[in-house]
Amino acid sequence: MKNIVIADDSALARMFIRRCLEIAGLGDANFYEASDGSEALTKMKEVSADLLVTDLTMPNMNGIELMRRISISPRLNGTPVLVVTSAGNEEQRKELLELGATRILSKPISPPMLVEAIHEIRQKTQSTAEE
Repeated sequence: MKNIVIADDSALARMFIRRCLEIAGLGDANFYEASDGSEALTKMKEVSADLLVTDLTMPNMNGIELMRRISISPRLNGTPVLVVTSAGNEEQRKELLELGATRILSKPISPPMLVEAIHEIRQKTQSTAEE
């Protein structure tokens, strides 16, 4: 994973997620930060993102709308998406998976949780590439 976009309206949360991803073995990746879904969408198009890590609750364009936009974009559809959120119920989780979320983590997150999620995402990505 070369280009990773982190979307969260909290600069502290973005910094924490980035650090966790570095600990998870992605220290050599290029990280791009976005404070809302609109910025994330722009960044994803600019850098050809290999992974999106997004929160759901953001101003301007929230994470669910971002997922909707990604799902209808021929260029972005298929990009692995890790949703990190404090919100969420079973219906919302189902909707996120239908929109293409690769993995959903509930806050608070920890480096070991992200290591496991990245491992699963890599496995899914490799399985899909081999098909």
